[in-house]
Amino acid sequence: MLVVVSTSFLGCATDEVQELADVVLTNGKVVTVDDALPEAQAIAIRGDRIIAVGTNEEITALVGELTSTIDLAGRLALPGFIEGHGHYTSLGRSKTILDLTQVESWDEIVVMVADAVQSASPDQWIEGRGWHQEKWNEVPPGSVEGVPTHTTLSAVSNNNPVVLGHASGHAAFANASALELAGINNQTPDPPGGTIVRDADGSATGLLRENADGLVYRVVEKEKAQLSEAEKWNEFSHQVELAGEEALSKGVTTFHDAGASFATIDGFKQLADEGRLPVRLYVMVRSESNVSMDDALPSYRMIGYGENHLTVRSIKRQIDGALGSHGAWLLEPYEDMPSSTGLWVEEPDDIETTAQLAAKHGFQLNTHAIGDRANREVLDIYERTFPEGAGGQMRWRIEHAQHVHPDDVRRFADLGVIASMQGVHATSDAPWVYARLGVKRAESGAYLWRSLIEAGVMVTNGTDTPVEDVSPISSLYSSVVRQDRDGNEFFPGQRMTRLEALQSYTINNAYAAFEEDIKGSITVGKLADITVLDRDIMTVPEAEIARAQVDMTIVGGEIRFERGSR
Repeated sequence: MLVVVSTSFLGCATDEVQELADVVLTNGKVVTVDDALPEAQAIAIRGDRIIAVGTNEEITALVGELTSTIDLAGRLALPGFIEGHGHYTSLGRSKTILDLTQVESWDEIVVMVADAVQSASPDQWIEGRGWHQEKWNEVPPGSVEGVPTHTTLSAVSNNNPVVLGHASGHAAFANASALELAGINNQTPDPPGGTIVRDADGSATGLLRENADGLVYRVVEKEKAQLSEAEKWNEFSHQVELAGEEALSKGVTTFHDAGASFATIDGFKQLADEGRLPVRLYVMVRSESNVSMDDALPSYRMIGYGENHLTVRSIKRQIDGALGSHGAWLLEPYEDMPSSTGLWVEEPDDIETTAQLAAKHGFQLNTHAIGDRANREVLDIYERTFPEGAGGQMRWRIEHAQHVHPDDVRRFADLGVIASMQGVHATSDAPWVYARLGVKRAESGAYLWRSLIEAGVMVTNGTDTPVEDVSPISSLYSSVVRQDRDGNEFFPGQRMTRLEALQSYTINNAYAAFEEDIKGSITVGKLADITVLDRDIMTVPEAEIARAQVDMTIVGGEIRFERGSR
């Protein structure tokens, strides 16, 4: 069956040329994520839109002298992947600092910092991110809360302040120089929503949980504020470029950016005007006060700006921290830290005021909630804010929804709240979730994809990059297989089917951004955003899904990435 915009050639050469395709993809397996035509062999594109989907013979009829033909040679073509929750400029920035995601010991971190010191000038900040103590092969002697004190790190970096972000993005580790510059000493009180971890003598160990890391990062930002406007712009635009390159190489054509200030949005808008946004961005307003948002939201609302490269119609808030840093807000104490139930990092009352502003201005609200107490509090706020029976139309989201009390699963569906989840978090977190929650609590409430789907909840997918690699393949694999890095199954009853996982990364993410009419499936009339893989992840053995590679990424009919061409 051929699906086209129009097939009525009128016999006139000019009319026929108008009907021909600019680009066709043929000889492949096309999984459209469109129930009207689930599979096809070929696709025709004119301009930035899909004009036909069908068999090779049908699409070849739309080929003219000026048409470019891409032979898929049996490869799989999918709707362009949509990253449902990531941090765009942070992804770019992560490419310019120490990458600690693969380290297996504290000593390895110390060595990496020592090497960086050799090429740094005195007083220059050394930054890194991605370490996670649960991935180390041993707990260093003298550790506090599983993390060593700063002594050995400070010894190799006497003349340079060092700050190393945790993999979760909800903690950081600072050396002595950085602590001093931030004014952190034995008398410094914990900031609201944060903890300065201390040893038995009351001295700061260097570990700063949740909002406490802002004490150091504000010093870093203050120093960066001294750069010239040209230097700031070059740094920003370079981060945008690096993030785009990485996303495109992983098949991502649209990126839901989970938090950007008005100033950052101004930068995105300028780049959109210059045609320099590598991928399409769906941006959530972040780091602005309720007062400033009430004044400025109307002027920042953008839908499909820059030829559908920039949309701003949502707000991001964060009610709690992360399980990894013991910052997730729980109903009951942590299994491995009985003195704590986690904490809220932004005042619930302030978030409720934001909810009222979002409703007033017609903005979507997307709130980070990881612990079961956090998820319940956000659902309560949403329920109080929604006009009766209208929640589903507003498409508000809970970002992460990692640990949900079973009693609250049905509430997501009843309120029409979208669960914006990250498949890869479940399997990367699996080795230590038991320690945080205990087996019974983890089994009943952690990463409940199947329970939410069966309750009728819209579940979306992403990576929270740079917390995880931006690769959709990793998250799709985790969603389908539910195995940790050692091959251990993690509550496999909550797995998604392959089609559900693909939908969560395409049409569901499009829906969560009010963009299902232009994205999320290979459908006539939609944007020609297409990802080509080297193997059929819908049919290969499960283990092979993780080995799939992106061969090509097409945005608006243009090849933006091709494996082997860089």
